[in-house]
Amino acid sequence: MKNKLTVKDLINIGVFTALYIVVFFVSSFIGYVPIFMVLLPVICAVVVGIPFMLFLSKVHTFGMVTVMSIILGFFAMLLGRPWPVLFIAVAAGVVAELLLKIKDYKSIKMAIIGSGVFSIWMMGMTLPMFFGYREPYFESIRAGYGDTFADTLYAITPDWMFFVLIVLCVVGGILGGLLGAAVLKKHFKKAGMA
Repeated sequence: MKNKLTVKDLINIGVFTALYIVVFFVSSFIGYVPIFMVLLPVICAVVVGIPFMLFLSKVHTFGMVTVMSIILGFFAMLLGRPWPVLFIAVAAGVVAELLLKIKDYKSIKMAIIGSGVFSIWMMGMTLPMFFGYREPYFESIRAGYGDTFADTLYAITPDWMFFVLIVLCVVGGILGGLLGAAVLKKHFKKAGMA
């Protein structure tokens, strides 16, 4: 493991974060159905597993995963999500990074678990549906999608659902990690990961 981020590391972070964002947003289009909007963090966590696992096959320097989480957090804020999304993203990135570091970034099992933990950053995207942001969020949904969509979404998102979604998001991230590990087996062997 290297001690400092290199230019190549920064390029990898930029390329894979951009790929991650594209895959994330393409998969999020299913959110036009209320139940799928609630489950977006879970569904997206599965789908982005492949590019995230490919990114992890290139990670050999402490900080790369954390930097990616910071970029995703700021990007979510630029999309109008409240500031706690950055805190959630950074916390998820740091914990995933520490898990990966335990095995010196050489364990597929830790990469899969790290994928689950990292995916928690997406819960920051759902914050407006819950807690202090709920009423203004649903007024904007009502204006954009209509009363039926807003009322259905409101009914299926009580506050306790946020905590259920965290667990489901981790499970989705692990499933995405397993999918990514299966699809990218050759890349992991080349990276010396076992």
